[in-house]
Amino acid sequence: MSSHPSEGSGTNDTTTGGHASQTRSRRAKVWEFFEQELIEVDGVLKAVCKYCRLQMVSGKSGTNSLRNHIVEHCPQITEEDRQRFIATLKKEPSEGSFVFDPQRTRELLVKWCIHAEVPFNKFDDPYFPPLMESMQPTLKVVGRQTLRNDCVGAYERAAQELRVELQNLDSRICFTSDLWTSNQKLGYLCLTAHYIDSNFVLHKKIIAFRDVKYPHTGLAIEEALTKCLKEWGIHRKMFTITLDNASNNKAACDLLQENGKADLLFGGEHLLVRCCAHILNILVQDGIGIAHKAIEKIRDLIRHIYSSPGRIQAFNEIAGRAGLAEKAGLILDVPNWWNSTHAMIVQAIEYKAVLTRYATAQNQPLPTDEEWSDAKAIGEYLGAFEEATRAFSADRTPTSHLFLYNLLCVHQALADTEWQVNQVLKNLASAMVNKFDKYWDGNYNIALVIASLLDPTKKMDFLEFFYEEVCKDFDSYDKSLESAKTWFTNYFEKYEELVRSRSNEHPWSRASAARSVGSPVLGKRKVQEQFAKFRSMRRGSNAEKSELDAYLEEKHVREDENFEILSWWKTNSNKYPVLSAMARDFLAIPVSTVSSESAFSCGGRILCDSRSSLTPKAVEALVCMKDWLYQYPNNEVKNRPDYCCERRGGHFDVLKGADSSTFDQFLLN
Repeated sequence: MSSHPSEGSGTNDTTTGGHASQTRSRRAKVWEFFEQELIEVDGVLKAVCKYCRLQMVSGKSGTNSLRNHIVEHCPQITEEDRQRFIATLKKEPSEGSFVFDPQRTRELLVKWCIHAEVPFNKFDDPYFPPLMESMQPTLKVVGRQTLRNDCVGAYERAAQELRVELQNLDSRICFTSDLWTSNQKLGYLCLTAHYIDSNFVLHKKIIAFRDVKYPHTGLAIEEALTKCLKEWGIHRKMFTITLDNASNNKAACDLLQENGKADLLFGGEHLLVRCCAHILNILVQDGIGIAHKAIEKIRDLIRHIYSSPGRIQAFNEIAGRAGLAEKAGLILDVPNWWNSTHAMIVQAIEYKAVLTRYATAQNQPLPTDEEWSDAKAIGEYLGAFEEATRAFSADRTPTSHLFLYNLLCVHQALADTEWQVNQVLKNLASAMVNKFDKYWDGNYNIALVIASLLDPTKKMDFLEFFYEEVCKDFDSYDKSLESAKTWFTNYFEKYEELVRSRSNEHPWSRASAARSVGSPVLGKRKVQEQFAKFRSMRRGSNAEKSELDAYLEEKHVREDENFEILSWWKTNSNKYPVLSAMARDFLAIPVSTVSSESAFSCGGRILCDSRSSLTPKAVEALVCMKDWLYQYPNNEVKNRPDYCCERRGGHFDVLKGADSSTFDQFLLN
């Protein structure tokens, strides 16, 4: 390629007709990067680069020099714009004429219909067949009943593939489950599987979304869960199940443990994981209830604004005069969703002056200055719990190893008296502390404690620090730490047996058995075995440290924003084969039921009023397939631990008004 041209050849999009040519429309893509109007310099027409203002001669050889300038030489163009232009120059390779495949089109239509949640009756629209025929006349357009059958068939085929994948896993599976009542007044149970595959990629798969007859007793829930697990052939692979704090869920888990002791590790002693996001919501709701007066007045005022378009318009007129952005509607919280209450308070404080003027003009009750001050303090205080809620609610990234860290953050926020600047906050904190002590005062599932130990950035040092901060005396500190160490060792020994049994499935003897007795390969292996035995005897009492001790004594990994715990364990799986097998199970434990709750939002959209006649079987097929069709951003599978599925549960968008939502359904149940 030639060096940077000071004057290039011009474009064939122009004529030589003087200034008249300067206003001619130019269709080449390169003109998006050059001024449309040419300038005349010493009687020569030149194009001007929009970025570096370089003037280039307009001649007879087309726009090649202009293109080269943008592609290689312009020093001011952004890389994003440069790549955008380069992309327009690339042509798809031609490999013969296009061949229409009606089967592929039908399969893609099914996937689109499921993923976009398109109602089946849309395919009976009289304008749909002509639309499809205009693109491909030979395409036979199917009706809604055929398409429904295609969707169910696609689900059944995908379910069979997933069933084989789950049954062949060499790790255990963690589950989340919850119940939901549809607009059909049917009770649905959602069961979601969480597992880490051999490539250390975390998967979340909804494997059941089916109706459960009333009443939803612990026995009914246990029977439904057991039936699902046996249908999938994975009832012997269960590791933990995360449920909310309803009494029927606790009873169901007790029955699961009692009936499946032989298949559960240590008899299922650590089977039940209580939903941390649910507990945190209960904790904060108790605190908000103490300071309800100021919040209630703000809520009533916003509800009044919402009640008619004219009132919203009046509010926006005041906001415009105050120099604030107009709102289609202020945030109105769902009272049982503390995140939305926090967001409502924060926004109300921002628009305090506007709300005051509006209330005065409309003769509406208004919070006093003291109540405004209390509301502001409450909003700032609740902000301290936002990060913990996001961490607990993530469902496509590991969360179990972050449990103790976020729990300690909550504990410290409640104990910090600097936050408690007035009596309202003192009462709020006191109510939250009482709930914290009820659910989390030393009552931690040991599986989550072990997950923290499997975080190479924390290990035993953080566990000692954690217990030192939360334990009230030395005896409880010593007892808690010793219990954690004992269970960590017990699980390590159990997994050591499992890893050894797996490795014995492919022993040397099996390969050599087919060979002749005099095989030289067999002779070499005998020498290797004898040498290994000799070396072991020579070492005697000076044996190497165990894998567990070596891991705990190894220097901590420095934690930064780019650290990926699953990538670390994948890299170190050969160094720590037993612990990496443990990591695949313990790091798959979800600490909230948000992953199952998100299915209820999807189910609510699918079972809208216009589709309420769908059968439970069709609903299950659509909800499960929608989940299975999810694609990670840019399909970067190697970075999957970093992504968070639209951050469902990680970053809940605050709703305007009391719409049904993932978190709304989650907290109302």
